[in-house]
Amino acid sequence: ATVLTQAIVREGMKNVTAGANPVGIRRGIETATKAAVDELHKISHKVSTKDEIAQVASVSSASTEVGNLIADAMEKVGHDGVITIEESKGIDTELSVVEGMQFDRGYLSQYMVTDNDKMEADLDNPYILITDKKISNIQDILPLLQEIVQQGKSLLIIADDVEGEALPTLVLNKIRGTFNVVAV
Repeated sequence: ATVLTQAIVREGMKNVTAGANPVGIRRGIETATKAAVDELHKISHKVSTKDEIAQVASVSSASTEVGNLIADAMEKVGHDGVITIEESKGIDTELSVVEGMQFDRGYLSQYMVTDNDKMEADLDNPYILITDKKISNIQDILPLLQEIVQQGKSLLIIADDVEGEALPTLVLNKIRGTFNVVAV
């Protein structure tokens, strides 16, 4: 795709330099793109079985082993699931399925860890606060925290950031055992 785009730009620039109308060139590219996409739709067919997925993935990855793993992953997560491929530090090729949601960021404080051996923060059936705001004043979420304490539940905070006096206050209450909280 990159090589094709580069060739289209190079030839387009040559034609414009030679006096061609840039608007006409753009229209020609759009018409050709539509024709190519239409033709691809005509000759394509839906890949639906595990074997077909494995074939396509094997060709794309140049590896039958990886192709079969991708087909297995597709079977487990479904067509709407997310598959992430990472390079391994070892020599094994493996598939691991993560249930639920996964974040690229971790907990904001090491004191929010619930499993010190694995350095993980696991919560069972927590209340979840999701906001695109920064939480810097604990007073902003105090009514929620009081409800958490009364219910004896844990809290997962997904925020743009937790800073100022809010973070140390949450950590202190976690350490004291007032309530279990994880902020990411």
